[in-house]
Formats: sequence, structure tokens, C-alpha cells
Amino acid sequence: MPDFLPTPVTDATAHELLSEYFHSRELTFIGGTYAVSFPAPEQFEPPAGVFVVVRDGDRAVGCGGIRRLAPTRYEVKHLFLRPETRGKGWGKLLLADLERRAAEFGATEVVLDTNATLTAAGGLYQSMGYESVEPYNDNPNATNWYRKLFAG
Repeated sequence: MPDFLPTPVTDATAHELLSEYFHSRELTFIGGTYAVSFPAPEQFEPPAGVFVVVRDGDRAVGCGGIRRLAPTRYEVKHLFLRPETRGKGWGKLLLADLERRAAEFGATEVVLDTNATLTAAGGLYQSMGYESVEPYNDNPNATNWYRKLFAG
């Protein structure tokens, strides 16, 4: 089972994983140029948010974070797992871990955006109870927006 360790986005391992994530998105992005935007560290420091590195033993294999958009609304960002981990159900485990952390911060709603080309991600979000919503931001990389409501 993977471990989900809170890690500053400025940490070398977190930066390496984010760079790999952004590069993989650039290679498969359709519809223009993928806009790379490294996260602002303060957005992922409790209670404003948290960033986690996924570890399989001593190897870092993925990452993801949540950040506060409004007092009880948090956003999932930069969900990424290296190819060798895919198909093991770890995406669900990572998303559930981030949702748990958001709820601990007082979230009643979690939102996220994605691109339609990421069909596995869209399937994951829908299988985890996310529903399609109108755009809540102007992310040039996004084509689909989702939310999940929690009991308050």
C-alpha cells in the first residue's frame, strides 16, 4: 500500500514529480499550448491546503494536493501517479486521502478541473462521486469541471 506524506511543494521530490506531471501533460495536450503553472507554496500549507507525495516504500511515485478556494470549498490539484503504479487503485486512494484532509480542514465541497483527454481521470472522478459542473475558473488547460459535496 502506498503512503501519502505531506510535503512542501518546494521540496526537491515534489518539484521533480510536478515537473514530470507537467511534461507528460505537455506531450499529450490537444488544443493549443499547455500552460505550466507551478503551485504557490503558501496555497498548500495547512490550513490553506496540503500537498502530498505518494511513496511506494522508499520510492516517490506520485503526488497531489488540495487548496482552499473559499472557507469550505477546496480544490484538488496536480493529481499524478507514475505509469508503473496505474491500475492498482492508487488514484482512488490518493483522491480519498486528499478528500479526507479537506474535510479535516472543514470542507463541505471539493472541486477540480481536468481535460477531456484524460479519460481515466474523468472516470476516476465520476466513480468517486464527482458530478459535472459549470466552469468555476478560467484554467486554459481545463475542459471539464467537477465537484463533490460532503456533509457539513
